[in-house]
Amino acid sequence: MNEQEVKIRIKELTDLINQHNYNYYTLSQPTVSDFNFDMMLKELESLERQYPALADPNSPTQKVGGQITKNFIQVKHKYPMLSLGNTYSEEELREFDERVRKSIGDDFEYVVELKFDGLAISITYEKGKLVRAVTRGDGVQGDDVTANVKTIKSIPIQLPDGDYPDNFDIRGEIFMHRKTFEKLNNEYRKELEEKGYDEDEIKEKLYKNPRNFASGTLKMQDSAEVAKRPLDCFSYFIYADNQVAQTHFESLEKAKKWGFQVSDQYRLCKNITEVMAFIHHFDKQREHLSYEIDGVVIKVNSYAQQRELGFTAKNPRWAISYKYKAQSALTQLLKVTYQVGRTGAITPVANLKPVQLAGTTVKRASLYNADEIERLDLYENDWVFVEKGGEIIPKVTAVDVSKRGLFSEKIKYTDVCPECGTTLVRREGEVVHYCPNESGCAPQLIGKIEHFIGRKAMNIDSLGSETISGLYQKGMINNYADLYSLTYENLIGLELETYNEKKDQLTKRSLQEKSVVNILQGIEASKQVPFERVLFALGIRMVGETVAKKLARHFLTLEKLASANKEEIATIYEIGDKIADQVVKFFADQQNIEVIKKLKTASIKLEIEDELGVERSSILEGKSFVVSGTFTISRDELKHLIEINGGRNIGSISKSLNYLIAGDKMGPEKLKKATTFNVPIITEEEFMKMINKS
Repeated sequence: MNEQEVKIRIKELTDLINQHNYNYYTLSQPTVSDFNFDMMLKELESLERQYPALADPNSPTQKVGGQITKNFIQVKHKYPMLSLGNTYSEEELREFDERVRKSIGDDFEYVVELKFDGLAISITYEKGKLVRAVTRGDGVQGDDVTANVKTIKSIPIQLPDGDYPDNFDIRGEIFMHRKTFEKLNNEYRKELEEKGYDEDEIKEKLYKNPRNFASGTLKMQDSAEVAKRPLDCFSYFIYADNQVAQTHFESLEKAKKWGFQVSDQYRLCKNITEVMAFIHHFDKQREHLSYEIDGVVIKVNSYAQQRELGFTAKNPRWAISYKYKAQSALTQLLKVTYQVGRTGAITPVANLKPVQLAGTTVKRASLYNADEIERLDLYENDWVFVEKGGEIIPKVTAVDVSKRGLFSEKIKYTDVCPECGTTLVRREGEVVHYCPNESGCAPQLIGKIEHFIGRKAMNIDSLGSETISGLYQKGMINNYADLYSLTYENLIGLELETYNEKKDQLTKRSLQEKSVVNILQGIEASKQVPFERVLFALGIRMVGETVAKKLARHFLTLEKLASANKEEIATIYEIGDKIADQVVKFFADQQNIEVIKKLKTASIKLEIEDELGVERSSILEGKSFVVSGTFTISRDELKHLIEINGGRNIGSISKSLNYLIAGDKMGPEKLKKATTFNVPIITEEEFMKMINKS
């Protein structure tokens, strides 16, 4: 064949293979034998090797991988990946239904889908070609894992012709089938046996469950290795600048039509009773599925009604996940120990005889606080039931009293800190005991530094908890400001001791060139972190991400916040007296002031920078707004304009609301409520005139 003939043949084979993948994964109707499919793929691979200039970057041969990724690049999501509110209670699910009805009336439907136990992924398509795949990350940005995602056969690299937009994102869940997991785990067991590992070591090294295996696979550096571990994906949500359908159900049907694999297990429900029937059915059937699920997702079907319901600070109001109750196991309590957190909170921990639970070996479980130990009526060496709360954190739920020893003694909660010996305190109205020795208790000091470097705070990912602990033990750092005094000269070759909990032994390592450079680069990069995240990083008690953002946007600088009194702080919307007390207490501590002085010297951002370039004002001070509909700018930008001009955003309409900013396609229920309560309704143009008053 000449080059032109090869080009035509490559196009023919590419189209055929893409069509067969669509038939197999999307329609579940294969029209060619596995042998014939493999022969076509091999022919295409051969032609691409001979004529590399004719190979398409989105060729189906990319499913075999081969690209090496040294570091995963962080990519910001065009459409943030929000988490859903969840519940284990049918009563709370009915309360969710009541809230929806109260907001939009009774004329709506739900779509219910299985909640797959995998990894969320966001995939971007341009003109039908897969151009980027990004993990959830922190919801704002995630890791670019495009090369690895291209190896997943159920994810199309090139869509067949269709009515899809030129640019859109599709969300999905990457997972591994149970049989695939078992097969690969058995193969790995044989490898370990051949290498001479004993049974305990093999159990420790074996993959624990399909989700963890899938997660580790997706972050491998060699996509050819990823291709050897068959992953799968169900798609479930489309994002585009222009709406692709009127309802979620229609969008799922469109996704299937375009070539994506969508689970067949979704239903349109007229009411909460039908939702409950779906939940109960799959609670019984979930063990018979080829993949793992941990619940059911419930969404209001109409996109117009979704917009009307809107969002809280963290979750959409139009969706919720119902999670199935966790599996339980019975094992023996060996002893109770105590952990000290960065705030001084003492958490009792049950050390257990190892037991298998939901695919993992559980050795420890939380006992939460003294009241929980009393509620359980826990005695030494009791036999206890253990569950995984939310399928993640093990917890003791009950005691099998029939197995209790005759001479067992009741567990007495400690009255001193297990680390520094300080007498514990229990604040009025709280269930947790605290160690008040904030400036001299090692776990508290280390915990504060670990919080400071966290991903949602200063994001110094080149520093891990073991390194922080080692640097503290060596006297190199005593607080998080000391990180900015570290130099190449005092880090290179530094020998650190690390405690290996699994082996119950200390291990030693020295910091080498690459590690030191990465640490220093990470510390330097953190100087660009915006003020609201710096404020969260300081670790002020009761000041989480959302509160830090509110405080930052109200006071604008750390200096103004530090000099504010309790009354001034407490008047900020949704802050209140308790948070204000903690903020004032933090800045009244001279040690904290000294640490902040060091941060200022290190050029950390201690004042807010307006990313929209709009001058701030107090023109909307004391005014509340609800934003509903679509506008010439995004709703987030509009809400931001409200906040930087002193106003506050409210989630729902009430008699006390000052203004409803109404855009196109605004929900009729919000309009009706605003009219009923005589709330002034203004347009985007009227709002802009309001904030541009001189």
